[in-house]
Amino acid sequence: MKEYKYRHELKFKISNSAAEVLKQKLSLILKKDKNAYYSDGSYLIKSLYFDDLDSTSYYEKMDGVLYRKKYRIRIYNNNDEFIRLEKKMKHNTYTAKEQILISKDIYSKILNGKLDEIDSPTGLLEEFITNSKTKHLVPSVIVLYHRIAFTYPISEVRITFDSHIQSGLYNYDLFDKEVPMYDVSEPGKQVLEVKFNEVLPLHIANILNDIPSCKEAVSKFAICRSIK
Repeated sequence: MKEYKYRHELKFKISNSAAEVLKQKLSLILKKDKNAYYSDGSYLIKSLYFDDLDSTSYYEKMDGVLYRKKYRIRIYNNNDEFIRLEKKMKHNTYTAKEQILISKDIYSKILNGKLDEIDSPTGLLEEFITNSKTKHLVPSVIVLYHRIAFTYPISEVRITFDSHIQSGLYNYDLFDKEVPMYDVSEPGKQVLEVKFNEVLPLHIANILNDIPSCKEAVSKFAICRSIK
């Protein structure tokens, strides 16, 4: 059985003003993510989530099921040369992720339900195809947002700020610029995520403790899916 590396994942809602103060403090000791694309240091993330016909992933999240998993396809800055198929697993406040790169052709076959036309799938792709067939996984929702990320090498700390969260429904092509998107962001708020391995370094924890925030089980997938 495959072993996964689980990490702590803490989520908070934070005001825009508090987020700006925190970004300034973090920038003194953490590095900005190398994938920054826009002038403000952010990059665009767009994910297509899959769920079964009973919306099991959605309702497991809403019901607070401790162990759950979901599949998604993710792109960055609308780049069709870097497409990832991901499986995200969550156990209480711990998360693990498995991911592989897939081609635009494989993405199109998944989107159009032509799974049998994918040649010799292995690993995560094979697992996803099997689950798609046995559990009847279908595209559920597109989630789009802008992210600013900071990293720190000790304990592989990653702190992210997500804003301008939008939901795309009924058309599931990540590369279709005509997909109608709906703003689901809470006015004046951002989603702060803190991820690390064993222990969060004390000096980083102290900075976070000085900033007013509200710890919540925030799920961008659930927020976007709930308007369907």
